[in-house]
Amino acid sequence: MTVHFIGAGPGAADLLTLRAVRILESSPVCLYAGALVPPEVLDHCPEGARLVDTADLDLDTITAELVAAHERGEDVARLQSGDLSVFSAVSEQIRRLEAAGVPYSLTPGVPAFAAAAAALGQELTVPTVGQTVILTRAARNATAMPPGEELDELARTGALLVLHLATNLVEHVVETLVPHYGEHCPAAVVAMASREDEIVARCELADLATTVRGRGIRRTALLFVGRALQAGDFGDSHLYSAACAAQRRESPLPPPLVIDR
Repeated sequence: MTVHFIGAGPGAADLLTLRAVRILESSPVCLYAGALVPPEVLDHCPEGARLVDTADLDLDTITAELVAAHERGEDVARLQSGDLSVFSAVSEQIRRLEAAGVPYSLTPGVPAFAAAAAALGQELTVPTVGQTVILTRAARNATAMPPGEELDELARTGALLVLHLATNLVEHVVETLVPHYGEHCPAAVVAMASREDEIVARCELADLATTVRGRGIRRTALLFVGRALQAGDFGDSHLYSAACAAQRRESPLPPPLVIDR
């Protein structure tokens, strides 16, 4: 049978994809990150399903659960917060499933940075101001960053930085980024994005640590730093310009292919 890795989204239960709901409804086993996945999501599981909270389990124990379900001929819904493509720890689980010969699938979810951008009420790429977003993290007593991906190196780009898993190191973040972005660079912190207890706070980079500590934010939060956060004077996108519209009228796309079934 199949282990279905599912991006459960940033927290709001109604941000699950339709595909995720269908998989949950048909899987007799569900492993979920209890500290991050809201209980309402589990309401989609069938009655009598085996529900396993992985919050206090190590990787080997989680893998054993997945392999055991496969040997019983049962599909598994493996719920993980946010989207599977970034900071999901899915790679090491996949490696173990492949070694055990267990098939798997990946269903994307709404990433935390997208939900946080919605909470901020803005686009992260702004024409003529910033067209690059770097998703990264800060490291000290955790998995080391690869060479060339240290925060100081990434800051040299001047791109909008979105830092995951960094609130406990916010003072270090500010100290590292101020020489590159300046004390008055726009910054923000979004905690519990999309949830009822969501926290959104904007400030200048120099005040970011004070803002985070003052709001009591310790986890499940993203830090944003970059000029695009407060861009007011910028050019319109070429996509909807009069010139681009004229080009589309002169060279329209071919009509979509209709297949008679």
